[in-house]
Amino acid sequence: MSKKIIALIIVIILILIVGGVIYIANQNSTESNNTNNNQENLADQTETENQASSNSVVTDENGEENTETEAGKTLVVYFSAQGHTEEVAHKIANNLNADIFEIEPVDEYSSDDLDWTDDNSRVTKEHEDESLRNVELVSTSVDNWDSYDTVLIGYPIWWGIAAWPVDTFVKANDFTGKTVIPFCTSSSSGLGDSGDLLAEEANSGNWLDGHRFRSNPSDSDINNWTDSLQ
Repeated sequence: MSKKIIALIIVIILILIVGGVIYIANQNSTESNNTNNNQENLADQTETENQASSNSVVTDENGEENTETEAGKTLVVYFSAQGHTEEVAHKIANNLNADIFEIEPVDEYSSDDLDWTDDNSRVTKEHEDESLRNVELVSTSVDNWDSYDTVLIGYPIWWGIAAWPVDTFVKANDFTGKTVIPFCTSSSSGLGDSGDLLAEEANSGNWLDGHRFRSNPSDSDINNWTDSLQ
């Protein structure tokens, strides 16, 4: 065999070897790229899932916050003749983070008006003649009334029932869809049927059992009751 043929054969063999090496290198590079692409795709997919999970959590949290907003707010409404109910009402509102509204007669009650031992006093005459109990109020309208889901109504007890200026407010408002909780202040009388009578006059709302406070209750008495409502 001539040297030219041998040289040609060697060249062919070298070409085949180099070609094989290049082919294997390309295959490894392709596999490596595919692996990297798969890893990147997996990372993207994982990140997307994490974002979706994060978004789901945010949605849940927002849902809870919206529920609280939809649940509405709490309002404390009160009439106070001598300041006892007013003091209790403000402490209740503070404990419950509630808004407050005062029932104010156009013709305020003086100390003489409130002297129930005097047959000629205003409250005595109003007690004896129900037609006099339609007390005109400065206002019966509460701003954003529809936003309140819970309304607490406080009043002093007069002759075993709610002081009648409260009647005017109750009759003037629609309590539909609201939870209503009465409370009273009294030196001796209990809540009696005062809450039930107001519920009859309102003819709407879900009226719950009320609570009686003595005229000058302690903060702990008020706190214990408001804690039971939360």
